[in-house]
Amino acid sequence: MTSKTTPASASSSTPRRSNILTLMMLACLVYFLLPLFWLVVSATKDNGSLFSTFGLWFGGGFHLFGNLRDVFTYNDGIYGRWLLNTALYAGISSVGSAFLAALGGYAFAKFRFPGRNLLFSIVLGSIMVPSTVLTIPTYLLFSKIGLVNTPLAVIIPMLLSPFGIYLMRVYADGAVPDSLLDAARVDGAGALRTFWQVGFRLMLPGFVTVLLFQLVASWNNYFLPLIMLNNPKLYPVTIGLAQWQSQASGLGGAHALFSIVVTGSLVSVLPLVVAFLLLQRYWQSGLATGAVKD
Repeated sequence: MTSKTTPASASSSTPRRSNILTLMMLACLVYFLLPLFWLVVSATKDNGSLFSTFGLWFGGGFHLFGNLRDVFTYNDGIYGRWLLNTALYAGISSVGSAFLAALGGYAFAKFRFPGRNLLFSIVLGSIMVPSTVLTIPTYLLFSKIGLVNTPLAVIIPMLLSPFGIYLMRVYADGAVPDSLLDAARVDGAGALRTFWQVGFRLMLPGFVTVLLFQLVASWNNYFLPLIMLNNPKLYPVTIGLAQWQSQASGLGGAHALFSIVVTGSLVSVLPLVVAFLLLQRYWQSGLATGAVKD
């Protein structure tokens, strides 16, 4: 006997689309993409067109390649040095921070030890503390041990991420079954081997999610390197572009440095876009799996 699906039941099983929510999502999409579109359009203009034409459309000529040449040759090509510094700071700090967060989150999720809840409450409380509040005390501490104006002064403070630890604990609770850990212990694996061969592999999507969050935070970090560094050769791209922007403002709107700043800003965004596109499937699954617990 075959069952027939009535039009009423078929329509009830079909998810409804909310026009209001669709409009809200489109508005959010425009809000987030409009500055990037302005940046791409402005990078194709020379300095005269940058101020004389409509900001959201192209000028009379296509000057992108000339602007790129100016970016990487201005001031003896120091922009390339700034970009490498940013990649070094952000790469080391994001990978190190994500790995430490994976260790901490795994420990909080799978081990029972005295003071566990108190320590995790401290971690949650530290999320509420703005990172800028800790910059001056960190500077004073690092100045005592001679780390100011070195790459370590930017990398070390970014290695600790309370939010990353919280996120990895939530993810480990949902993605790492206790039965697999017990089986590994029965086979004679120690705590570190169990974490590395079982726990970490299952937590890899969550690890990539935290890594991307930290990569964005480290790449766009401004206040910490501003306080810690005074050698222009050690600047990240955020501080370098801000320095060029201040120089351009002092010289007036007619100076060609404005188009260099805009094009340099576009170049600095591209590595983050590439990183998200390459790791998209990992961080999407990491957010979805970490939100569900069996």
